[in-house]
Amino acid sequence: MTYTAPPAFTTRPDLRGTVGMTASTHWLATASAQSVLERGGNAFDAAVAGAFVLHVVEPHLNGPGGDMTAVFATADEPGRPVVLMGQGPAPAAATVEHYRAEGLDLVPGSGALAAAVPGAVDAWLLLLRDHGTWELADVLAYAIGYARDGHPLTARVSETIAAVTDLFAEHWPTSADRWLVDGAPPEPGSLVTNEAYARVLDGLVSAGGAVPVAEEGADPAAGEAARRARVDAARTEWSEGLVARSVDAFVRAPHRHSTGGDHAGVIRASDLAAFRASTEEAATVEFRGHVVAKTGAWGQGPALLQVLAMLEPLPDELLDPSTADGAHTIIEAQKLAMADREAWYGDRDVPLDRLLSPGYAAERRALIGSAASLELRPGDPGGAGVAGRLPMLRTDHETTASGVGEPTVGSFAAVPADDARQPGAEPDVAPTGETRGDTCHIDVVDRWGNIVSATPSGGWLQSSPTIPELGFCLGSRLQMSWLEEGTASTLEPGRRPRTTLTPTLVLRDGQPVAALGSPGGDQQDQWQLLWLLRTLVGGWSPQQAIDAPALHTTAFPGSFWPRTWTPGGVVVEDRLGDDVIAELERRGHVVTRAGDWSLGRLSSVTRDPATGVLGAAANPRGAQAYAAGR
Repeated sequence: MTYTAPPAFTTRPDLRGTVGMTASTHWLATASAQSVLERGGNAFDAAVAGAFVLHVVEPHLNGPGGDMTAVFATADEPGRPVVLMGQGPAPAAATVEHYRAEGLDLVPGSGALAAAVPGAVDAWLLLLRDHGTWELADVLAYAIGYARDGHPLTARVSETIAAVTDLFAEHWPTSADRWLVDGAPPEPGSLVTNEAYARVLDGLVSAGGAVPVAEEGADPAAGEAARRARVDAARTEWSEGLVARSVDAFVRAPHRHSTGGDHAGVIRASDLAAFRASTEEAATVEFRGHVVAKTGAWGQGPALLQVLAMLEPLPDELLDPSTADGAHTIIEAQKLAMADREAWYGDRDVPLDRLLSPGYAAERRALIGSAASLELRPGDPGGAGVAGRLPMLRTDHETTASGVGEPTVGSFAAVPADDARQPGAEPDVAPTGETRGDTCHIDVVDRWGNIVSATPSGGWLQSSPTIPELGFCLGSRLQMSWLEEGTASTLEPGRRPRTTLTPTLVLRDGQPVAALGSPGGDQQDQWQLLWLLRTLVGGWSPQQAIDAPALHTTAFPGSFWPRTWTPGGVVVEDRLGDDVIAELERRGHVVTRAGDWSLGRLSSVTRDPATGVLGAAANPRGAQAYAAGR
C-alpha cells in the first residue's frame, strides 16, 4: 500500500520567489505585510504591520483586546525556535469564588467576566522592538489608514454582526452604535471606518515622540536604541494610558453575558499595567527528519507534538489522512493527545518532558485499536500513578456525563452529544456572542531567513460590548479556564488560561523550512497535522496539502463555552469520499459531514535553506485568505 498521490490540480499556485513571502487570512493584511518586505523591512516588521491590519479588517476574528502567540526564528539564530507569548493572565479579582457567587458554574463565553488581560498589542510591540527595524509610526500606518479612511467590509463580518444584532440592540448599545447602520448590519462591501481605534494607534505613536531627522555621521547604535525606546514608550502608553483607564471604567457597569445574566467585569487598569509579553524557548519533537516547534503546555501546542511522537514509527500508509486506515489512526492518536491536554495542560507545572518522551508515546500508541474509542483516556505521564484531575464531562450544557464525584485520570464513557454545532472554516457565532472556530493567522518569511508564524485572536466584536473611547472590546479567553477546583486549567488570578492559539515552525538540519498555522479553536493543530503528514510524509506541496480534504475529532471537552464534547465525534469534509466515511462509521466513529470545502483555513510560508527559494500558500475556503510574494 502506498501513500495517496497528490492531486494535479490546486486551487491556487504554490508561490515561489526569493525576496519575501506572506500568507494570511485576509488579503489586505497580506498585501500590507508584503509591502513592508518590498520596502526593505524584515519579516518581523511585516508581520507586525499585517497583524494590526488584521485587527481592523477581521474584527470578528481578532482585536486589540485579544491575545496572540507566535513561533519564530531569526537569521542570526536560525536553529533556535522562539515562542512569543502574548497570552494575558486572569485578572487579580478573577477568582473561582467570585464567579461562583455570581451564580456561574462555567466562565461565560461572552461578556467582560470572560476577559483575560489583553496581550496581543504588547506582544506585537515587543517583537517589533527586539527584532524589527522599522519605526512604529511606519509599521502602524497601514492599520491607521484602514481604520481612519475605511476598508470594504467582508461578507463574513456582516454575517457575524447579523448573528448578534439583537444582542447589540437590546443589551450592548455601545456595540450597536459601533456596528449597526440604522439598526441593521452594514452591507458587505460597504466602507467601514473605526476612528476611535485610529486615535488609539495615533496615541501609541505619539507616546514615543517625534522621530528625529537622521544626520550624517549619526551613531547607528544610538539610533537603534532610540527606536527601541519609542516602542517601549508605546507599550507603556498601552498598558497605563487611555486603554487601561477606559477598560477599567467601562467594565464596572453590569452587562449581558452568554449565560443570559448581567454581570460586571473584574478586570482593572492595574491588571493591564502589570502585564508584559515575553519570549521563551519552544517545545519541540523530531518527526521524520524534521524538528517541529510549538508553544509550551500553557497552550495546546504540545498536543500536536504528542500526536507526532505517537505516529513517528508507524508505516507511511497509517499516516495518510486520505484513507480509512490512516484517518482512523490519526483520529485515535489525536483523541489520546487531547485527553492528556485536558488532564495535564495549563499555566502550571506540567510534566512536558515525560508527555513528549518516546516511552510515553509508545504507551499511548499501544492504546490505538481497530475500533473507535468512545472514552476520554488521559494517561499517567508521571509514571507513578499520579493522576491529573479531569473536569466533569458534559455532552450538553445542562448535564454531566462522566458519573458522579470528582473524576481523575481514567476512562470515562458517555453517550453521543445532542449539541451538533461543529466549528468549520468560519466562526460559529450564537446570538449570545458565544463563538467557536474563531481566529486569524499570518506567516512571513524574508530574504535573510527571518521567519514567523503567528495566530492572533480574541477581542472579537461579539466578545463583549464595545468600549466607545477605544473602538474595540475585550476578549473572552478566560472561558478556557474551569471553575472546578484542582484541574490543570482551573481559573486562578495571575495564571494564563490554556489558550488554543498554536502556530507552528518546522526546522530541518538546524534551519527553519516552514511556518504554518490555522484559525479554528480546538481544530487548529488537528488541521495542521494533516498538512505536516501530507508534506513531510506524502511529499505533497504546501498548496496541495492545504486544498486536501480535512477532518478533525470532537471527542474531548471543547475549550469554548459551554465546554461540551462528542464521544467518538469526527467531522469530515465530504470530499474525503463515501467509502472512507462509511468505513469510519463502521469502526464506530460518530461522523458529521461538513460539506466539501468547510474545514481548515491554513496558510504557510516555506524556505529552502540550500537555495534561498521562498514559498507561500493560502487557503481557498471562504475566498478570503491570500498569499503573496516574489
